[in-house]
Amino acid sequence: MRRLAGIFLFLALGCGAAHADNCGKSREYLLGSLAGDLPMPAQSYDELFKTCVAASAMANVKDAYLLKDGGIAVVPKQDSISATAATLSQFCNSYPRATLRFLTRKDLAVTKTVLGIIRMSSDASTSCRKIKGLS
Repeated sequence: MRRLAGIFLFLALGCGAAHADNCGKSREYLLGSLAGDLPMPAQSYDELFKTCVAASAMANVKDAYLLKDGGIAVVPKQDSISATAATLSQFCNSYPRATLRFLTRKDLAVTKTVLGIIRMSSDASTSCRKIKGLS
């Protein structure tokens, strides 16, 4: 029984790290191969990484990525209006100056690489600043 509990604990901890994996991959791309072409200072992407990891741990988030323009892109577990609204509300309450972009199935079908996702724009997304009335 203890052995089984240990296996479940190991799997649970491993799953949390897997969610943050694309946050790390996208940060590596941004600070590595795209470093000379970034709109923000490299230090800003380190802060954005922390936000990305936190977003990846949210209940309705399957995966998360840093975007070159400073936004966070997420793949939702449930693509319903209520689930999206709840995730956006949770994210904006925690990060009122950030921008969250939900990746659609079409986005993922067209852009199949981390590098492609990083280059996506978050301009079409409403920033948390606007949602919370801060701008």
